[in-house]
Amino acid sequence: MQQKLTQFSLTGAAVTILLMIAPQEAFAMHIMEGFLPPMWAIAWWLIFLPFLGAGIVRLKAIVQEDANQKVLLALCGAFIFVLSALKIPSVTGSCSHPTGVALAVILFGPSVVAVLGSIVLLFQALLLAHGGLTTLGANGMSMAVIGPIVGYLVWRFTTKLGWRKDVCVFLVAVIADLTTYFVTSVQLGVAFPDPQMGMGAAILKFMGIFCLTQVPIAIAEGLLTVLVYDQLVKRNLVGNEVRA
Repeated sequence: MQQKLTQFSLTGAAVTILLMIAPQEAFAMHIMEGFLPPMWAIAWWLIFLPFLGAGIVRLKAIVQEDANQKVLLALCGAFIFVLSALKIPSVTGSCSHPTGVALAVILFGPSVVAVLGSIVLLFQALLLAHGGLTTLGANGMSMAVIGPIVGYLVWRFTTKLGWRKDVCVFLVAVIADLTTYFVTSVQLGVAFPDPQMGMGAAILKFMGIFCLTQVPIAIAEGLLTVLVYDQLVKRNLVGNEVRA
């Protein structure tokens, strides 16, 4: 009973932190359509495409190996879509959102997330006006490639050290989330350097816009990911090791 109450409390806390602030009109953390100069938009697309291709190959291999994994893949995609679609206003006047990539990273590895993330970003751009088509390459690199790769490295490192699985899952979610925002800040900083202080100052400025809101969001996302992963393990739907 106490364990169930604890899980209920953690779930409520995570969901409350993520949803207690009603969405409103603001700039989303996805880089919006037309915001990047054409040169940078094309460059990020060209960098993103090889990762997308590798992800498609990996995804096909997983499905051919075990067709039943389609359900878990769909679950991971839905988890990314729902969490990253939340627009939570920031005190700075912009807004932030979770990324939801940690679950897929842990279950299938980072390469698959490039595919799931691109699908999510495409639908969000077309249906929710989050991000855009020209900036999908940049958004994909931050949320679906670099963030997941860093999260995967955290997972491998912490599990090899023998840390508790819930701690490992939590750290993957938190660090992958924060890494995404760091990468996006770099993308914006190099595209729009400060006229006096240069790229470094611009990157710090963009990081400052989101950090106040993103840290508690990352913590809440970590708690929620732990609870979802724990339930999947209890129901014998996943193993204990990443498939990558």
